[in-house]
Amino acid sequence: MPELRDPYPALARRAWQVLEVVHVLSYFAPETRQATDALGLKGYWMGYFGCRAAPLGAVSAATVTATFHNFHPGMVQRAVPDVWGYASPEQLIEARLAGVDASLRRLFGDQVAADPNVGRATELAVEAASAVRGAEVSGRPLAAANAALTVPDEPHLALWHALTVLREHRGDGHVSLLVTGEIGPVEAHILAIASGRSSAELLRTARKWSDEDWDAGVENLVGRGWLREDWTLTPQGVAARETLEDDTDQLASGPYRVLGTEATAELTELLTPLATTIVAAGVLPFPNPVGVPAPGTD
Repeated sequence: MPELRDPYPALARRAWQVLEVVHVLSYFAPETRQATDALGLKGYWMGYFGCRAAPLGAVSAATVTATFHNFHPGMVQRAVPDVWGYASPEQLIEARLAGVDASLRRLFGDQVAADPNVGRATELAVEAASAVRGAEVSGRPLAAANAALTVPDEPHLALWHALTVLREHRGDGHVSLLVTGEIGPVEAHILAIASGRSSAELLRTARKWSDEDWDAGVENLVGRGWLREDWTLTPQGVAARETLEDDTDQLASGPYRVLGTEATAELTELLTPLATTIVAAGVLPFPNPVGVPAPGTD
């Protein structure tokens, strides 16, 4: 008999494509910036690094650079550790939840807290996120730190929290594959650009690597036979990029195996209208630095 194909990697990718849009609402919606400004933080990036790193504690710039992987160290150092002088990690965890609460209520109305579809999505997402423990957090610092936080009481915030755990679980796995494959931050950005997942203009602006860094990254990928001088992928580069994404899906599939195929598909279906509304509101640009496609596209 032919070997049955494992369905979970594909389910994990489809789930990520919608849950990522809901999760990154906290980075792109103005309400989070308003919450961090109220604490005295200086600028968008201090708020971003502070809110995302807060579950790790008052960590160093070196720790943030290593765990986030893709930002120039100097960019991180302009925000960390200064951010902890303005607000504690606990205050920033509360601020990011306040920003998410305000943005979700703006987009979906106050009824979002009592929406039965949100309630069911929360139930499923929390179950999946609860599987992020033991072996599933080994070597995954951001997933572990977020999974250790108290789950918020309100369903829509519990949903965002659970999606954040699942998102960082996937991201930590992706970073481990980049390190294993000796794909540095700039090379990872170039592969995303060359495959059409993001744009050079966005990533140059948002990650702050120098022209010399970009040139060295291109030279490295050309030398590996993955990239042409015109920034198009060779067949080997296409295969390498596809393998990276497939392996990321595989590493991300653990929580969904606990949830099961039908429940994972249901979670994805329930999240799709939320993601679609967020996109329709213009909150998330396409292409974007995260590299997530618009809902309903590959």
